[in-house]
Amino acid sequence: GQEVTVKFGVKGIALKPAGDTTPNSGHHHLLIDEKELPALDAPIPNDATHKHYGKAQTEDTIHLDPGTHTLQLDFGDAAHRQFDPPLVSKKITIHVK
Repeated sequence: GQEVTVKFGVKGIALKPAGDTTPNSGHHHLLIDEKELPALDAPIPNDATHKHYGKAQTEDTIHLDPGTHTLQLDFGDAAHRQFDPPLVSKKITIHVK
């Protein structure tokens, strides 16, 4: 696959590593080619299409096969659970050559 660098940002909430229970804080998760958000009543999955950034990372280089892909950030709390309502970015569509 091709390397794609993705940079993350968030406003109005603190960026903290997973496990840090500071109020009004959390960390990023990147949803790749996901049609729906994960269930609100369970932790965000950790698999090939749900990437976790529990060290409070603000960017990553991911590998994507050529074609059309969607990317969306989903901010989770110390226990990888989504906020209610979810704190997500707009879904973007990218084309990988």
